[in-house]
Amino acid sequence: MYNFLKSVVKNIIPKEILIKNEDQLRKLLKPFYQGKNHICTICQTNLKQFVKLENGDLICPVCGSLPRTRRLNLLLETHYLKPNSAFLDFSPSRMLYKKWKKRKDISYFPTDFENEFLSDYRFDITKIDAKENTFDLIVCYHILEHIVKDEIAMKELYRVLKPGGSVLIQTPFKNGEIYEDYSKTTPQERLKYFGQDDHVRIYSVSGLEKRLNGAGFKTDVQIFEEDIYQGFSKNEVVIVCRK
Repeated sequence: MYNFLKSVVKNIIPKEILIKNEDQLRKLLKPFYQGKNHICTICQTNLKQFVKLENGDLICPVCGSLPRTRRLNLLLETHYLKPNSAFLDFSPSRMLYKKWKKRKDISYFPTDFENEFLSDYRFDITKIDAKENTFDLIVCYHILEHIVKDEIAMKELYRVLKPGGSVLIQTPFKNGEIYEDYSKTTPQERLKYFGQDDHVRIYSVSGLEKRLNGAGFKTDVQIFEEDIYQGFSKNEVVIVCRK
């Protein structure tokens, strides 16, 4: 039902209006999905089921959150986002952008260079417009695989992070070594070789960790278990970097 309704709505409502009113439209689905089998940790809706997307991800039909977004929300709330924090958030999810914007006890810096996500800033990750030791917390989820000069970006993240601060990093991962080939420049080639038409590489966990160490970070690779009740994916990897 979810995918059918989504296709119908996308065909009859202009994209600009759809984006502006997505929250209200999704609330119309709530009566159809309420139950006791699951909970979304972001909108706090009790669900009878999440909706499985074509790639296997479980989306919350009421707020649109994905497994990695729900896990990130939980990690930030329980471990990393403290009062009076200066928090730099690259290309934030719509749900978390709205959530953190409401908090008056943090300094929130949501940024998106391509203007494809809700944000207030347009920082170039390879040349961040901020002084050294500015941020207590940085979230860099699914960003570095888009960046050709990724090692420069990592050094910039290190530069603007306060001593004792944390950077949470996630990308798609593969086994073995990092795969990158800068001769692959067309969207078609990048889709074929890197899995998405705007990606420039596929990291391995060890390869990304090595590059982060080279930028100065101390790293902690965290691998999380599946949680069916909260709709969290199996073996999700987050690399926590500290300065």
